[in-house]
Amino acid sequence: MAPLRLSVVLPVLNEAAGLGAALQALAALRARGAELIVADGGSRDHSAALARAGGAQLVNAARGRALQMNAGAAQSRGEVLLFLHADTQLPAGADELISQALASGLRVWGRFDVSITGRPAMLKLIAALMNLRSRLTGIATGDQAMFMTRATFEAVGGFPVQPLMEDIEMSRRLLKLSRPACLRAKVQTSGRRWESRGVWRTVLLMWRLRWAYWRGAAPERLAELYR
Repeated sequence: MAPLRLSVVLPVLNEAAGLGAALQALAALRARGAELIVADGGSRDHSAALARAGGAQLVNAARGRALQMNAGAAQSRGEVLLFLHADTQLPAGADELISQALASGLRVWGRFDVSITGRPAMLKLIAALMNLRSRLTGIATGDQAMFMTRATFEAVGGFPVQPLMEDIEMSRRLLKLSRPACLRAKVQTSGRRWESRGVWRTVLLMWRLRWAYWRGAAPERLAELYR
């Protein structure tokens, strides 16, 4: 079975330090027919130039991850959309894995397991707990490289335009259509957020924010706390 046509959407903002390597890691996928779109939210560095040099289609969008992902999706042509953070690397054959996961039609969206790169040993445990929680609840995070059919993306109205927890809210919407395909193949994401802020401090902050969100706190208020 030939893989479904895949569009990879990368929302970026001042990611020049790592964007070249990220695009290079996607070269094999692009060579097999995947469409690569960089949705730039107004970077002041060389992100736009690197996107063009890396063979990606550049889409200029209003700042905000949800806005950028929606703008990138609007310009895409693939049957399946994959939303990928610039500091996250896909496993080999990701396009084939996604096609297989969606082939039956029982699942119309999904995500990968995640591993977190970095020095602290706790990052392995954090990744394992993220994967377990996601498998139990059906809630995915952006770090896990969410993917879905184009029809599914359009059916739920795209990502909710909010400054934080857009991936959580998107998962809620998608769960009304199907449970996610939880692929055990792992993406590798950078542990820079945990390392720069402190592992335990970051874990506690994220749990606090998620708890507040589930209780109805405004995403705008939570975004202020996250900063």
